[in-house]
Amino acid sequence: MSLEVKEKTEVRLVFLGAAGVGKTALISRFLQDTFEPKHRRTVEELHSKEFDIGGAKVTIHIMDTSGSYSFPAMRKLCIQNSDAFALVYAINDPESLEAVKSLRDEILAVKEDKFTPIVVVGNKTDRHGERTVSSEDVLSTVELDWNNSFLETSAKENNNVLEVFRELLQQANLPSRLSPALRRRRETFPKDGKKRPPMNKTNSCLIS
Repeated sequence: MSLEVKEKTEVRLVFLGAAGVGKTALISRFLQDTFEPKHRRTVEELHSKEFDIGGAKVTIHIMDTSGSYSFPAMRKLCIQNSDAFALVYAINDPESLEAVKSLRDEILAVKEDKFTPIVVVGNKTDRHGERTVSSEDVLSTVELDWNNSFLETSAKENNNVLEVFRELLQQANLPSRLSPALRRRRETFPKDGKKRPPMNKTNSCLIS
């Protein structure tokens, strides 16, 4: 009997995290290679783009969410319908890391699957002088205790942004040839941080 998993032609990624940690900035950097330094509150935005990955046409849907978590029912529905999750915090905001822990618990409860693809992202490494969250501590918790992937990024300096998406796609079982896949590269802590840039708003599932 073949155990081969059929390659998906569509994948839905969701970015969750507290307000102002840089979810929108990371998405803008990936899709448009732009960075907007001024933070603008996101309600909810869905972005879709087709990529050629490993010779296959793949449509990637990226859900950008608000950090206010006002719509739990909509958030639950969005989690149910998504393939992989980026949980974003800012390295200069310990409370945003606590929000990531709560969101991870919620995702696992909704998906009822401890192997749900999750990448924890510590953003704003360009603000290294303001760092209050230890990368080593988070790495230990995320990879050893949670068995999830961890990366630090800077949307502002464009550090490790592509790696976040590579990891999400790889975990979502895509024919990931978006460049050599990053497999728990423990030694790399990128430096960049960011606030989120504005993007077109499309209501699809209010989350976070």
